[in-house]
Amino acid sequence: MHALIEALGAGPVEMFASSGGAVTALALVAHEPPLIPVLPDAQAAERARSGVRDVYQAKGSGAGMAAFIMMTSWKGEYTDDYFAQPEPDPAAFGMPTVDDGTRDDSLLSNRSWAVSSYRPDIATLTAAPARVVIAVGEESLDTFTGRAAVATAELLGQQPTAFPSHHGGFVGAEFGYPGQPEAFARKLRELLAGLS
Repeated sequence: MHALIEALGAGPVEMFASSGGAVTALALVAHEPPLIPVLPDAQAAERARSGVRDVYQAKGSGAGMAAFIMMTSWKGEYTDDYFAQPEPDPAAFGMPTVDDGTRDDSLLSNRSWAVSSYRPDIATLTAAPARVVIAVGEESLDTFTGRAAVATAELLGQQPTAFPSHHGGFVGAEFGYPGQPEAFARKLRELLAGLS
Protein backbone atom coordinates (compact mmCIF):
# COMPACT_ATOMS: atom_id res chain seq x y z
CA MET A 1 0.00 0.00 0.00
CA HIS A 2 2.81 2.39 0.89
CA ALA A 3 4.52 1.77 -2.46
CA LEU A 4 1.28 2.37 -4.36
CA ILE A 5 0.50 5.60 -2.52
CA GLU A 6 4.07 6.78 -3.09
CA ALA A 7 4.00 5.86 -6.81
CA LEU A 8 0.75 7.79 -7.25
CA GLY A 9 2.06 10.77 -5.29
CA ALA A 10 -1.23 10.60 -3.42
CA GLY A 11 -0.12 10.89 0.19
CA PRO A 12 -1.16 11.58 2.81
CA VAL A 13 -4.29 9.46 2.46
CA GLU A 14 -7.27 8.47 4.52
CA MET A 15 -7.88 4.77 4.23
CA PHE A 16 -10.73 2.48 5.19
CA ALA A 17 -10.18 -1.26 4.97
CA SER A 18 -12.29 -4.18 6.10
CA SER A 19 -11.61 -7.83 6.89
CA GLY A 20 -8.51 -9.12 5.08
CA GLY A 21 -7.99 -5.65 3.64
CA ALA A 22 -7.86 -4.32 7.19
CA VAL A 23 -4.96 -6.63 7.91
CA THR A 24 -3.19 -5.38 4.80
CA ALA A 25 -3.83 -1.76 5.59
CA LEU A 26 -3.88 -1.47 9.37
CA ALA A 27 -3.80 2.23 8.69
CA LEU A 28 -6.41 4.76 9.71
CA VAL A 29 -9.57 2.63 10.00
CA ALA A 30 -9.32 -1.14 10.17
CA HIS A 31 -12.75 -2.77 10.28
CA GLU A 32 -12.73 -6.21 11.92
CA PRO A 33 -9.25 -7.46 10.93
CA PRO A 34 -9.38 -11.29 11.17
CA LEU A 35 -6.15 -11.72 13.14
CA ILE A 36 -5.97 -15.15 14.76
CA PRO A 37 -2.75 -14.54 16.78
CA VAL A 38 -4.42 -11.84 18.91
CA LEU A 39 -7.19 -14.15 20.14
CA PRO A 40 -6.99 -15.88 23.52
CA ASP A 41 -8.18 -19.06 21.79
CA ALA A 42 -5.75 -18.72 18.87
CA GLN A 43 -4.95 -22.46 18.72
CA ALA A 44 -8.62 -23.37 18.55
CA ALA A 45 -9.22 -20.66 15.93
CA GLU A 46 -6.39 -22.13 13.84
CA ARG A 47 -8.02 -25.55 14.18
CA ALA A 48 -11.38 -24.11 13.08
CA ARG A 49 -9.70 -22.40 10.10
CA SER A 50 -8.02 -25.69 9.16
CA GLY A 51 -11.41 -27.37 9.32
CA VAL A 52 -12.76 -24.95 6.72
CA ARG A 53 -9.84 -25.71 4.44
CA ASP A 54 -10.26 -29.47 4.95
CA VAL A 55 -13.98 -29.38 4.08
CA TYR A 56 -13.21 -27.27 1.00
CA GLN A 57 -10.50 -29.69 -0.17
CA ALA A 58 -12.72 -32.72 0.42
CA LYS A 59 -16.08 -31.43 -0.85
CA GLY A 60 -15.61 -28.26 -2.89
CA SER A 61 -16.54 -24.61 -2.69
CA GLY A 62 -20.17 -24.87 -1.59
CA ALA A 63 -19.32 -27.06 1.39
CA GLY A 64 -16.21 -25.01 2.12
CA MET A 65 -18.12 -21.73 2.11
CA ALA A 66 -20.79 -23.21 4.39
CA ALA A 67 -18.01 -24.27 6.79
CA PHE A 68 -16.50 -20.77 6.54
CA ILE A 69 -19.85 -19.17 7.39
CA MET A 70 -20.25 -21.53 10.33
CA MET A 71 -16.77 -20.65 11.58
CA THR A 72 -17.07 -16.90 11.18
CA SER A 73 -20.57 -16.67 12.66
CA TRP A 74 -19.77 -18.76 15.75
CA LYS A 75 -20.35 -16.70 18.91
CA GLY A 76 -17.51 -16.66 21.42
CA GLU A 77 -14.38 -18.76 21.70
CA TYR A 78 -14.02 -21.97 19.71
CA THR A 79 -14.87 -24.64 22.26
CA ASP A 80 -15.53 -28.38 22.13
CA ASP A 81 -19.15 -27.50 21.28
CA TYR A 82 -17.99 -25.82 18.08
CA PHE A 83 -15.91 -28.81 17.02
CA ALA A 84 -18.69 -31.29 17.89
CA GLN A 85 -21.08 -29.74 15.34
CA PRO A 86 -21.85 -31.65 12.15
CA GLU A 87 -20.61 -30.11 8.91
CA PRO A 88 -23.15 -27.57 7.71
CA ASP A 89 -25.36 -28.26 4.70
CA PRO A 90 -24.31 -25.89 1.88
CA ALA A 91 -27.93 -25.75 0.64
CA ALA A 92 -28.95 -24.17 3.97
CA PHE A 93 -26.79 -21.18 2.98
CA GLY A 94 -27.83 -21.11 -0.67
CA MET A 95 -24.50 -22.63 -1.72
CA PRO A 96 -24.09 -25.26 -4.42
CA THR A 97 -24.14 -28.82 -3.13
CA VAL A 98 -22.36 -30.27 -6.15
CA ASP A 99 -18.56 -30.24 -6.17
CA ASP A 100 -17.36 -28.76 -9.46
CA GLY A 101 -13.84 -30.07 -8.83
CA THR A 102 -12.11 -26.70 -8.73
CA ARG A 103 -9.92 -25.78 -5.80
CA ASP A 104 -8.85 -22.23 -6.71
CA ASP A 105 -10.68 -20.25 -4.01
CA SER A 106 -7.99 -18.41 -2.06
CA LEU A 107 -10.34 -17.61 0.84
CA LEU A 108 -11.14 -21.26 1.47
CA SER A 109 -7.67 -22.67 0.86
CA ASN A 110 -4.61 -22.05 2.98
CA ARG A 111 -3.48 -19.27 0.60
CA SER A 112 -5.36 -16.74 2.74
CA TRP A 113 -3.66 -17.87 5.94
CA ALA A 114 -0.93 -15.25 5.60
CA VAL A 115 -3.66 -12.68 6.25
CA SER A 116 -5.34 -14.34 9.23
CA SER A 117 -2.00 -15.47 10.72
CA TYR A 118 -0.52 -11.97 10.58
CA ARG A 119 0.80 -10.75 13.92
CA PRO A 120 0.65 -6.94 14.02
CA ASP A 121 3.73 -5.06 15.16
CA ILE A 122 2.08 -3.17 18.00
CA ALA A 123 5.13 -1.06 18.83
CA THR A 124 5.42 0.17 15.24
CA LEU A 125 1.69 0.81 14.92
CA THR A 126 1.50 2.81 18.14
CA ALA A 127 4.64 4.80 17.25
CA ALA A 128 3.49 5.61 13.71
CA PRO A 129 2.39 9.18 12.97
CA ALA A 130 -0.82 7.88 11.41
CA ARG A 131 -3.69 7.21 13.78
CA VAL A 132 -4.98 3.64 13.58
CA VAL A 133 -8.63 3.13 14.52
CA ILE A 134 -9.98 -0.39 14.96
CA ALA A 135 -13.68 -0.74 14.17
CA VAL A 136 -16.13 -3.52 14.96
CA GLY A 137 -19.68 -4.18 13.84
CA GLU A 138 -22.29 -3.85 16.58
CA GLU A 139 -23.83 -7.18 15.53
CA SER A 140 -20.56 -9.10 15.25
CA LEU A 141 -18.84 -8.30 18.55
CA ASP A 142 -18.83 -11.95 19.67
CA THR A 143 -17.81 -13.50 16.34
CA PHE A 144 -14.30 -14.35 15.15
CA THR A 145 -13.68 -11.04 13.37
CA GLY A 146 -15.35 -8.97 16.07
CA ARG A 147 -13.35 -10.67 18.82
CA ALA A 148 -10.16 -10.14 16.81
CA ALA A 149 -11.00 -6.46 16.36
CA VAL A 150 -11.59 -5.99 20.09
CA ALA A 151 -8.35 -7.82 20.95
CA THR A 152 -6.35 -5.77 18.41
CA ALA A 153 -7.79 -2.52 19.73
CA GLU A 154 -6.86 -3.53 23.28
CA LEU A 155 -3.29 -4.29 22.17
CA LEU A 156 -3.16 -0.78 20.69
CA GLY A 157 -4.42 0.70 23.97
CA GLN A 158 -7.79 1.74 22.62
CA GLN A 159 -11.43 0.78 22.58
CA PRO A 160 -12.79 -0.40 19.23
CA THR A 161 -15.11 1.99 17.44
CA ALA A 162 -18.55 0.44 16.97
CA PHE A 163 -20.05 0.62 13.51
CA PRO A 164 -23.64 -0.18 12.55
CA SER A 165 -24.47 -3.71 11.50
CA HIS A 166 -22.06 -6.62 11.09
CA HIS A 167 -18.79 -7.65 9.40
CA GLY A 168 -20.17 -6.69 5.99
CA GLY A 169 -22.23 -3.82 7.33
CA PHE A 170 -21.28 -1.56 4.44
CA VAL A 171 -22.90 -3.79 1.76
CA GLY A 172 -26.50 -3.84 0.61
CA ALA A 173 -28.93 -6.67 0.01
CA GLU A 174 -27.28 -7.65 -3.29
CA PHE A 175 -24.85 -9.90 -1.39
CA GLY A 176 -27.50 -11.89 0.48
CA TYR A 177 -26.65 -10.69 4.00
CA PRO A 178 -27.57 -7.03 3.96
CA GLY A 179 -25.84 -4.58 6.19
CA GLN A 180 -26.73 -0.98 6.83
CA PRO A 181 -24.65 0.80 4.17
CA GLU A 182 -26.15 4.26 4.69
CA ALA A 183 -25.71 4.20 8.48
CA PHE A 184 -22.26 2.66 8.05
CA ALA A 185 -21.23 5.43 5.63
CA ARG A 186 -22.50 8.13 8.02
CA LYS A 187 -20.46 6.64 10.86
CA LEU A 188 -17.36 6.40 8.68
CA ARG A 189 -17.71 10.02 7.52
CA GLU A 190 -18.15 11.17 11.14
CA LEU A 191 -15.08 9.23 12.22
CA LEU A 192 -12.90 10.47 9.36
CA ALA A 193 -14.03 14.07 9.95
CA GLY A 194 -13.09 13.72 13.60
CA LEU A 195 -9.60 12.46 12.69
CA SER A 196 -8.85 15.35 10.33
